[in-house]
Amino acid sequence: MSDRPPLHPDSAVRVQPLSAHTGAQIDGVDLRAPLPPQDVAAIRAALHQWKVVFFRDQPLSHEQHIALARQFGDPTVGHPVFGHVDGYPELYSIAKYRRANSHEGQPELRPWTGWHTDVTAAHNPPAASILRGVTIPPYGGDTQWTNLVAAYRALSAPMQRFVDGLRGLHRFSPPAGANASPEYLALVQSKTLVSEHPLVRVHPETGERALFVSPGFLKSVVGLTSRESRVLLELLWEHIVRPEFTVRFKWEPGSIAFWDNRATAHVAPFDIFDLDFDRQLYRITLVGEVPVGVDGQPSTAVSGDPLLAAHGAAY
Repeated sequence: MSDRPPLHPDSAVRVQPLSAHTGAQIDGVDLRAPLPPQDVAAIRAALHQWKVVFFRDQPLSHEQHIALARQFGDPTVGHPVFGHVDGYPELYSIAKYRRANSHEGQPELRPWTGWHTDVTAAHNPPAASILRGVTIPPYGGDTQWTNLVAAYRALSAPMQRFVDGLRGLHRFSPPAGANASPEYLALVQSKTLVSEHPLVRVHPETGERALFVSPGFLKSVVGLTSRESRVLLELLWEHIVRPEFTVRFKWEPGSIAFWDNRATAHVAPFDIFDLDFDRQLYRITLVGEVPVGVDGQPSTAVSGDPLLAAHGAAY
């Protein structure tokens, strides 16, 4: 356990940073029970500072996972395109081989995506995500996160001024060249999500500026030629995944990752497909705000409905 002092004198939460910019492990709490307000505040403060926080040895049930999430916001439906775990509309199954609605016997849905911020094709992408590890391979299967606030700050001043005024088109679609199954394509086409977001969003709670450039969803920069857009996006995507902005997390059964979706991107591990081990995690996302740019202008919905709280959605 970390010997660092608690963030708040009356909180048991202890925070151990894992890199210079991104990620911290939190000890001193039992997430199976309701948290006192001071612990919720301390965890939220650590999340804002380190963008993703990790917990170990937290063997939560589905019900406890949902109860934890509700202490930090309203859970959305598991996934706006691929559905949810049967009986738990707030939960999304992240398995080695993804299947819609977690029904046994359902066809495999491919592809996995690379670096991305969760569901940025929606008008109001999730504010945060809470991912719980259940079945974990003995090696491989690590997840990485990057800090999009640190990445923005590392840009030159002229480049910051340039990207501050741009907007990007985000679309939920198979990655280029992916071997998508017919079932995957049918689901994506039936739930079209397209939004125009600022390339730099202002965090609604901290006021920080973050590069909102989710490689898995951002398709083009509005107003630029196709070549200009492609070159700029490739530059920004390469920039945001510089090693100094990132943290790599080795999962264990009972591990939990809680990240600020407004200030991070992450990448799922592809090495698990080279291993003969199963991998099963469950994710909850929290209802987010409509992003706002440096100019004060909000994002624009092009197609699709906003992500609402699960208890208010129709199934």
